[in-house]
Amino acid sequence: MSKEITERIKTIIDHYELAVSTFADSIGVQRSSISHLLSGRNKPSLDFILKVIKTYPEVNLYWLLNGKGTFPSVQKDKNTSPTQKEVVQENKKLPKEVFPIPMNKTKDATPSRIVIFYTDGTFESFEVKND
Repeated sequence: MSKEITERIKTIIDHYELAVSTFADSIGVQRSSISHLLSGRNKPSLDFILKVIKTYPEVNLYWLLNGKGTFPSVQKDKNTSPTQKEVVQENKKLPKEVFPIPMNKTKDATPSRIVIFYTDGTFESFEVKND
């Protein structure tokens, strides 16, 4: 079963025209994890599978697990949000400089929330746990 999943993971990587390292970075796993999966050394964990389908919504869970169904599962038209491939290509065009953001804070201030805005208009918000 895992060999078939490995082939479907390769299909995903090829579909988005990603390097294996870029794919690993995009789903938030170690690059060596992908290498071990693709070589057959390790089997994908549930956490890995969930990261793939969260990052790439066109990947149908049922297709990824047992090869039934279609990939990509979502038909895109020109008016929808960009694909992961388009986002990766757009990010390559961004300047590499980091611009400092001025902050007026006291030395005792600690972050309470981090918000990440994506180029497709979505965002994620993370609450910081202060011990």
